[in-house]
Amino acid sequence: MAIKIYKLPAPKKPVPDSNWLKLDNAAKIYPAAMSRKWTAIFRLSCELTEEVDPRILSAALSNVRPRFPSFFQKLKKGFFWYYLERINDIPDIQKDVANPCVHMDLHENKGFMFRVRYHNKRIAVEFFHVLTDGTGGMRFLKTLVAEYLWLKYNAQIPRDDEILDCRESPSAEELEDSFLKHSGLVGYTKAESTAYHIPGTLEDEEYLHIITGMMPVSAIREKAHELGVTITEFLCAVMLLSIHDIQKLAESDQRRFKPVKISIPVNLRKFYPTKTLRNFSSYVNPGIDPKFGDYSLREAAQLIHHFMGIEASEKVLNAKFSDNVNKEKIRILRAAPLFIKNPIMRLAFRKGGDRTTSSTFSNLGNVVLPPEMEKYVTRFDFILGPLSFTKVKCAAVSYRGKLYLNFSRKIKETAYERNFFTRLVRMGVHVLVESNQPH
Repeated sequence: MAIKIYKLPAPKKPVPDSNWLKLDNAAKIYPAAMSRKWTAIFRLSCELTEEVDPRILSAALSNVRPRFPSFFQKLKKGFFWYYLERINDIPDIQKDVANPCVHMDLHENKGFMFRVRYHNKRIAVEFFHVLTDGTGGMRFLKTLVAEYLWLKYNAQIPRDDEILDCRESPSAEELEDSFLKHSGLVGYTKAESTAYHIPGTLEDEEYLHIITGMMPVSAIREKAHELGVTITEFLCAVMLLSIHDIQKLAESDQRRFKPVKISIPVNLRKFYPTKTLRNFSSYVNPGIDPKFGDYSLREAAQLIHHFMGIEASEKVLNAKFSDNVNKEKIRILRAAPLFIKNPIMRLAFRKGGDRTTSSTFSNLGNVVLPPEMEKYVTRFDFILGPLSFTKVKCAAVSYRGKLYLNFSRKIKETAYERNFFTRLVRMGVHVLVESNQPH
C-alpha cells in the first residue's frame, strides 16, 4: 500500500525560526523536581475500529511534526534555566505495554519527551508535562489520529482548533507562554495545610496499577443535577467521602482529623483567548475537614460547589499564576545560576506539590469528533502518572455517552477505588470495571 506524504506549503504567517524555546511558566518546576525514578507523565489514548498499522502511524507522525514544533523538542540545561532544543526527527513508534506512564528517561528515545505507542486497535501518547497539558495533549492525539485515518482510509476529516490542519503552518500564538501574556501585576497565594494521604504498600517503582470504571454519562449527570452541582464536583464529592472512609480507620487522631483534599486542574483557556498548545492550566484543592464531623454526599458536594465558585474564578486563578510569573521576574532569581535555582525549586515542590492534597482528579470533559472521524474511533482514555505523596490519582474523559474514569495507583491496596465504585453502584449507577492486572 502506497502511503501519501505531502509537503507543507510555505507559511503565510511565519513562526520565528528558532532552534530553541523557553520553557513556559508551569513547565519550569518539572525538570528541577524530576528524579531518576519520577517524571511528571500523563497519557492519552484512543481505540479504533481496526488494528493499528505502525508503518502508517509513523508516517502520520511525520506529517504532524511540522504542525506541532513545540512538541518535537529535547530538554537542555543552560546556565540560568532549562530550555527546549528542536529535534529534526520523529520518535520511534513503540509497542504498547500493560504498565503505562513509567519513568521517562530523557536520554533515550532520541531525547523526545513523549512516546507514541500502539497495541491492537489502540493509539496512545504519553507526555512529559514540560511539553503540554491535557488540553494540548488531546489536540495532538486527535490530530495524529486524523492524519492516520487520512493516510489509511483517505478519510476527509474537517480541521479546526481541536484537530489541526497539518497542511497549514503553525502560528506564533500556538507556541506562546500564555501565563506571561495574561498575568496581572498583583499575585497572590495562600499557604495550605498538608492533607491526609492514603496509606498502603508501595509497588515496584516500574509498576502502575490502572483500574478503569466505565459508566453512562447520563447517569452521572442525573446524580449531579439532583445535588445542583457539576459532574466534576459530584465525582469529587464521592472521591472525598471514599478517602474519608479509609481515614476513619487510622489509629492516630492526627491522621484521622487531617483535611481530605482533591487537587482539580483547571483549564485556563476558558477564561482567556489563546491558541497555545503548551501548558496553560492551574488547579484548586477543594476538600472536607473531618474535625467538624462526618459529611453527607450533599454536604460535601455543596461545599465543593461553593469552593469552586470562588477559587476556580478567573480573578483568583489569575492572582495565583501571576504570583508564579512575578517570582520568575525577580532580578536576583533570574541572575542566579541553575545549580542554585534547582535546589530551591525542588524544595518548593516537595514542600507544596502533592503534600497538600490526598489525591488528584483531572476531567478533560467530553470529546466531540466530526462524523467523518467518529465512525473510526470507539473510545478515549486519560491516565495520570504517579506523584510522590499522592499514591492514587484519577483522570476522566467522556466519549459517545460514556464516562471513562481511570484510577492510577502506586500501592497494592484497592480500598479507595473499591469505596468509590461501591458508592456509585449503591446510587444506582451501572459501572463496568476493568484493570491492567493479570488476575
